[in-house]
Amino acid sequence: MAVIEIVVLAIWIMLPAYIPNNVAVIVGGGPPIDGGRTYKGTRLLGDGKTWRGTLGGILAGIIVAVVLTELAPTMSDLVGFDVPTFSVVAMLSLPTGALLGDIAASFIKRRLDRERGSAVPGLDQYDLVVGSLGLTAIVAWGWLSGVMTWWIFLAILILTPILHVSTNVIAYLLRLKDVPW
Repeated sequence: MAVIEIVVLAIWIMLPAYIPNNVAVIVGGGPPIDGGRTYKGTRLLGDGKTWRGTLGGILAGIIVAVVLTELAPTMSDLVGFDVPTFSVVAMLSLPTGALLGDIAASFIKRRLDRERGSAVPGLDQYDLVVGSLGLTAIVAWGWLSGVMTWWIFLAILILTPILHVSTNVIAYLLRLKDVPW
């Protein structure tokens, strides 16, 4: 498998998981998921994790997976190798897992006494990978094992921090985020 093929497949497979966090920032706001509740004197999640952002992000990821599935035959012809379609369960689990990973990371950050928006290297970049691939491994193992190779997984581990930093800087420059990380 050529490097370009691995990179294309890694991004293709993860796009429904990459999109939700970005959309959640754009459409977020409203009531926080934790409802203002605290644990040992610290907010469970904070104001940055809202129902509207979470549901909007999941819906956006599902839409991306549906569109990619429809485009898969054309894209396969264009690039000269097969790109996968998404099973219905994978369409749901990739974006949902990505945001569950982000919510779990927020919970961990609050336990570490980190303020909203503070950077925690590693956790910030890989929460969506662990969440999306973890949930998909549980509920759609057949699909995941059919599309994932060790090389694609390695590419995901390399590409995710690069894409994470890039999109956060862009969101900061567009004034969608208060901090560039």
